[in-house]
Amino acid sequence: MLLNLLATIIIPLYTILFTHGYGWFTTNFSVIGNIDKKLAFLVWGILVGWYFWLIDRKLRETVSMNAVCRRLIPAALILLFCAITTPYLPELLPLKAFLHIVFAFMAAVLLLVYLLLVILEQYRRDSRRYRPYLIGLGLITAGSAVLLILVGIVSSALEIFITLTTVLMALQLTK
Repeated sequence: MLLNLLATIIIPLYTILFTHGYGWFTTNFSVIGNIDKKLAFLVWGILVGWYFWLIDRKLRETVSMNAVCRRLIPAALILLFCAITTPYLPELLPLKAFLHIVFAFMAAVLLLVYLLLVILEQYRRDSRRYRPYLIGLGLITAGSAVLLILVGIVSSALEIFITLTTVLMALQLTK
């Protein structure tokens, strides 16, 4: 019940409200969160981090994970925390801004790798059932790349897309 509520209402609504009033294709979460909405950015990170921590706990009950996979969500959450708490002020603090970007990017990559490993493990057991998940993850990755290429920056549109699609994908994996 809690995972459903977080994935289908709270995280999508909060993510959209967080970016309200800003151009989805001209800015990103880092700019919004470091200029105007610091507390809101922290709350967003806590919500998303808590959700994926809960997902990981639930999946560990049903999915056989190797040692690398078991460490990916904790590592991604540490990187998400580092990204949110490292200021993104490229004019004032260029090194910290660069680290912020690296932390955020790596957190997203580790999340995608985690989902891939979970899906592949399940696919080995039931390829027919998990083929759509594998295709879906490919579409999430391709859609993210298209948004990045079309807009030319990591935009709020890209961040909203990857947040909402991975949250929903993870929820489906627990069923």
